[in-house]
Amino acid sequence: METNNLLKIVIVGHVDHGKSTIIGRLLADTGSLPNGKLEQVKENCRRNSKPFEYAFLLDALKNEQRQGITIDMARCFFKTPRRNYMIIDAPGHIEFLKNMVTGAARADAALLVIDAHEGIQENSKRHGYILSMLGIRQVAVIINKFDLADYKKEVYENIVSDYSEFLSNIGVTATSFIPASGRFGDNIVGGSENIPWFKGPSVLEQLETFELKPNNAEKAFRMPVQDIYKFTEQDDERRIVAGSIETGGIKVGDEVAFLPSGKESVIKSIEGFNNPPRNEIGAPHATGFTLTTQIYANPGDIMCKKSETPPLVGARLKVNIFWMGRAPFIKGRKYRLKLAAARANAELVEILNVLDASELTSVKGKQQLDRHDVGECVIETSKPIAFDLISDIENTGRFVIIDNYEIAGGGIVTGKADEDKSLLREHIEKREYSWERGFIDAASRAARNHHRGKFVLFTGDKGTGKREIAKTLEQRLFNLHLNSYFLGMTNLIGGLDSDMKTVFQDRDEHIRRIGELARIMTDAGLIFITAVDDADEYDLEKLKLLNYPNEILVVNVGENYFTKFKTDLNLPANHSIEEATAKTMQLLTESDIIPTYCI
Repeated sequence: METNNLLKIVIVGHVDHGKSTIIGRLLADTGSLPNGKLEQVKENCRRNSKPFEYAFLLDALKNEQRQGITIDMARCFFKTPRRNYMIIDAPGHIEFLKNMVTGAARADAALLVIDAHEGIQENSKRHGYILSMLGIRQVAVIINKFDLADYKKEVYENIVSDYSEFLSNIGVTATSFIPASGRFGDNIVGGSENIPWFKGPSVLEQLETFELKPNNAEKAFRMPVQDIYKFTEQDDERRIVAGSIETGGIKVGDEVAFLPSGKESVIKSIEGFNNPPRNEIGAPHATGFTLTTQIYANPGDIMCKKSETPPLVGARLKVNIFWMGRAPFIKGRKYRLKLAAARANAELVEILNVLDASELTSVKGKQQLDRHDVGECVIETSKPIAFDLISDIENTGRFVIIDNYEIAGGGIVTGKADEDKSLLREHIEKREYSWERGFIDAASRAARNHHRGKFVLFTGDKGTGKREIAKTLEQRLFNLHLNSYFLGMTNLIGGLDSDMKTVFQDRDEHIRRIGELARIMTDAGLIFITAVDDADEYDLEKLKLLNYPNEILVVNVGENYFTKFKTDLNLPANHSIEEATAKTMQLLTESDIIPTYCI
């Protein structure tokens, strides 16, 4: 089957509303079945003494044959003189909505099936909302089993009225409503004498009018960075930034930026295993690049072209979420968000609206999303990530939420929320408001200690000697009878049981804990010292906020990659320990942290 003119159609609807029957009819009536297949299925039905149904043509999966419901995606292909088609039969049963989302994710258009006899069901609405969330705008509603409704026009009109109202509430306009009967072939590939009052298209005629999605290669360049590979054998010094190109194209010599880190460079070469050299490449390809400057891009960054509109960067996102977890989606709990190659802790900030899938109304004021709820929410990630709006680039506008190692929710980004507020700032405001102080103020402590409290943070790449400098600084201050204390990051998980170690080995939690400790230590008047490997600008900003209202002093050891955060001292990697310590002591003196006579 050729794919250059392939229209991908997902067919969805409530269980037993006849999706598989419609597909079977399309295959049979367009002559797309293998020779003798239809007769073979009919003969099997005759030998097993059961009536033939067109749905049996798709019942290839053992679970489907045994249970009578579609629990996985079944794909089938057919063609017309105009083009090729792939139809994805997505599950209708509520327990398999994850599979339905997977099937619909990359479709160009959708057929949504409603049983004329049973009418609009809960999953009819859920599926409609999911199609809206996935950005599918070409949707035809098939009112199937119309023979069971005696082909009555008022049945058609009632369903059209009710479901159109529902779709308008979620921003979807159906391309058409088609009364049909998969069993008898009414309005499947042609018109129907049983429905003379209907002047619209048949199912096949409607499919022929649907358009392919714009080619991803024509959109702005996006490549989520999956990893960075360093080669060392045979004097090979290449540093390859690898990932899968989602959209757009790029060539050698193009200027690129990595977001959210903000690092920039120029494409030096395009790399691939056992591939001849090439000067340009585009979506969809997994590839790698070398750059003219040795920047350290982070896995999870999105690589984009400087000449094109960049992705958005932020920590607060407006999203639409479909919740599938057994436990509800609640505030105050940390979840894991996966968007493209980015991985970040995330929390629910606010629920703006919840769609009641059993009614035609929205629910305001709900404080959690329960299983199978769909909601408009604001979520916040532990640090900013790069993303696109679903209306701009779908591939980098979708995400999933992980809860307890399982996918519990899926959604799309609809906007960037106000970042003047954050959960971290709210926490600090509450903490400072309720902070209980003794009778001794900071000035009295400084007078007794002969120095002010200070948080001294050493950062840089691993192996740069920063820990040795930090520990030597602690010793030098201690020998001068000043109150100093060094704490290693690994100390934060010491003594915990195995389950708690798993929780606290998370870097975001380490950063949070070190910041909270710094707040206490500096308030007690100590010079608190620690070293953090590979801290980025967002880690430093977080530590600075957590230590508020006390001060932080940042010493970077090795190459300085920061573009926004201003470090207080920069030292070369593996610098003389004595010289590095002396320079840090001098900075403490110049900053009026320790008295001059200590030097």
